[in-house]
Amino acid sequence: MAVLELTGSPTSPRFDEAQCVAAGERLAAEYQNASPFPHIAIDDFIAPDALRPIIANFPPREKAVSFSRDQEKLKYQFHPDSLEDDLTYNLFTALNSQPFLRFLTALTGIEGLIADPYFAGGGLHETLRGGHLGVHADFNRHKKMNVRRRINVLIYLNEDWKDEYGGHLELWSKDMKTVERSVAPILGRSVIFNTDLDSYHGHPDPLTTPDGISRRSIATYYYTSAQSLADQPDRTTNFKRRPQSNDKEDFSVKARELVRDLAPPALLRAVRRLK
Repeated sequence: MAVLELTGSPTSPRFDEAQCVAAGERLAAEYQNASPFPHIAIDDFIAPDALRPIIANFPPREKAVSFSRDQEKLKYQFHPDSLEDDLTYNLFTALNSQPFLRFLTALTGIEGLIADPYFAGGGLHETLRGGHLGVHADFNRHKKMNVRRRINVLIYLNEDWKDEYGGHLELWSKDMKTVERSVAPILGRSVIFNTDLDSYHGHPDPLTTPDGISRRSIATYYYTSAQSLADQPDRTTNFKRRPQSNDKEDFSVKARELVRDLAPPALLRAVRRLK
């Protein structure tokens, strides 16, 4: 039995609010006490049979935004608005619904969570053979809504995934010295975690899947009001170099953040107005 059962019609799934709250409360202690930062990996989070139609209707890459640089290669993001499959689109609606927000609040203890109707950075994700996503902490401000990012939810869509393929989600210590947890991206498994300036995660080694097999997932992100973390500086995605690795530093981001931290606020406001 899945942790969260989808009800409703086959093409219009929804979550039961009472079940969501009960599941969140049951798992809260495990989540909130986890190291290196609050997180949880949940098997059968959504029943695999409910996810297989999404795999069968996975969109073509012509509909995706692609990423190819030292820090992330052969990675594709499909925005929910680009999807033609009703089941997949409506699942994203359910993941933004009040019952699911109540699950996340009960699980994480974070009140006032806000779903993202723009799905900034979210949607369906796919990484191909040879691709990777470097260890990073995520951007922390939603520019359109001016809210602070707090929670990531990942749901994996990979049937018969083998350890030798790689692609495990790594959670790194805050000092970037050790991997504290490694999670295989198997079908129906969800990883949920707090998104902070030092929540370092990624799948940094190139995938070694056979031809035709890729790493696929659902990704949704959740926020609170800007005032909830008013003293936190704005940060874009911050990639980190692993010890004794060939990972590349993202010096352009570091330079922009240094200017942002050191420049007078009035000057920064003037530059924004000119832009």
